[in-house]
Amino acid sequence: MTMPLEIITVPCLSDNYAFLLHAPGSGMTALVDAPEAAPIKAELDKRGWGLDFVLLTHHHPDHIDAVDELREIYKPSVVGAEADAHRLPQLDVSVKEGTAYSLLGEDVQVIEVPGHTVGHIAFYLPKSNAVFTADSLMALGCGRLFEGSAAQMWQSLGKLAALPAETMVYSGHEYTQANGAFALTIEPGNSALQARVADIAKARANGVATVPSSLSLEISTNPFLRADRHEVKQAIGMEGIDSEEVFTEIRKRKDRF
Repeated sequence: MTMPLEIITVPCLSDNYAFLLHAPGSGMTALVDAPEAAPIKAELDKRGWGLDFVLLTHHHPDHIDAVDELREIYKPSVVGAEADAHRLPQLDVSVKEGTAYSLLGEDVQVIEVPGHTVGHIAFYLPKSNAVFTADSLMALGCGRLFEGSAAQMWQSLGKLAALPAETMVYSGHEYTQANGAFALTIEPGNSALQARVADIAKARANGVATVPSSLSLEISTNPFLRADRHEVKQAIGMEGIDSEEVFTEIRKRKDRF
């Protein structure tokens, strides 16, 4: 029987997260996103692990800047979006939605999630019950629309929301407390959201990461996933309006928040 992957959250820069995935059986290790080499190397050294794979979600510097340094030290295979190969570090494996890819003995589903950038991808590992979403679906939020449209992001979030509710969402930043403050302006009466915001305040006061979070928790509290809910439309005065338009309005409000 294959042992489950060990997943380690690695804080990087001021508010980024990278993730190490380790297979105890084979001893092989993968990294999702590479914001900063030093903390990643420190975590690997502490655990006596090498680095065999680097998976990249999108091209922004705070997700790829450490790739070359890590490649020089560990010689990992670098995996990223075929559509973004021209602006990612040199890829050893190019993937797109529908690509059959295996990592550390597990099947990986590549999900194209444009919005934050047009070439953003997420990696879903059904066996490990984990999805690595970076700056698409985030804890209590979603990424800013730097390149893609609101329509693209709404469709991307719909793909992620359709995953099993127990899936753990590994997103790319510690923005959760600020996202919670905004979410309360949309749904001040949401008791699940109120409880989550209180839990987040305690966690951050103790220096505890709020990532990962469960998809079920996001569905019950994240306003960007809830733009199709009657109670959300009612709360912001958009009853009867198309859900994509409601999402667009919520994203605009967050940009001004």
